[in-house]
Amino acid sequence: MEDINFIIKYAKSIVEKEIDALEKLKISINEEFAKVVFECFNCQGKIILTGIGKSGLVCQKIASTLSSTGSPALFLHPAEAIHGDVGVVGKDDVVIAVSNSGETKEIITIIPTLKLLAKSIIGITSNKDSKLAKLVDHLVVLNINEEADHLNIAPSCSSTATLCFGDALAFTLSKMRDFKYEDFAIRHPGGLIGKKLTLKIKDLMHTGEAIPKVTPETEFKEIIYEMSNKRLGCTGVFNNENLVGIITDGDLRRAIERFEDRILKVKAKDIMTENPKIINENERALNGLIKMEKYAITTLFVENDNKKITGIIHLHDILKSGLRL
Repeated sequence: MEDINFIIKYAKSIVEKEIDALEKLKISINEEFAKVVFECFNCQGKIILTGIGKSGLVCQKIASTLSSTGSPALFLHPAEAIHGDVGVVGKDDVVIAVSNSGETKEIITIIPTLKLLAKSIIGITSNKDSKLAKLVDHLVVLNINEEADHLNIAPSCSSTATLCFGDALAFTLSKMRDFKYEDFAIRHPGGLIGKKLTLKIKDLMHTGEAIPKVTPETEFKEIIYEMSNKRLGCTGVFNNENLVGIITDGDLRRAIERFEDRILKVKAKDIMTENPKIINENERALNGLIKMEKYAITTLFVENDNKKITGIIHLHDILKSGLRL
């Protein structure tokens, strides 16, 4: 049985080989890659990825990344394509065919039909002299001639490089399309990603009578009553409609220590903290969480675009929604 040192050393050698593969990939990010980007950018239809085995799995991930970042794409299984699924390909579509060897039978078989149906074919391979290289309109050569495993056979360096190529393509296209947070959010309506991008402060804040309010002249007993009644651990101090301060549970404790016997005569203006932190109601709830973390606070007053206070939000309101940093 091999010892721990061997295991660590060998596993690191695998990682090093895959890092080397990505270094080789950088060489492939050249003018030909730029032509591929422009071809996909100008595509009026879909970007269709096709590959088989591990390449097929990587193609599925690339297609998903493209679609979610502004470039409509789908995966076409080459074995199913020759039995009718090729009908999904339209005249405005760009096809990206992936085969590390460039000799994959299923891919080579379907290329002539794809050339009749699609706008253009892009080949991704490590063999510039392969059949695939000779059949496509545009070619990206990955230059991966070694896999990471001890048999030099299991797709690893090649699949890693192809996956990274897909990210480079998708995110370059996304940048060129001026793809924004809002665009990403539309494509990710569910889960934590969707919440981080779509959930806004106004969706979670307390409004109207739920906002704790006192005036600068409100006395200590009434301050405690308002804070206890609204259960947010603080109250805003308002001069008419203007927020001029905040009083927290900590401010109450410090006031009791400071004023002792005359505590009941203390007024809000004597113990409030001026210039409380505020956030716009249209900001993402995640930004509220970030702001609370930055200032080590648990509440934020909320204003609209006209600088009028419209609500208050507590840390627990955001955490209950499922958001986390």
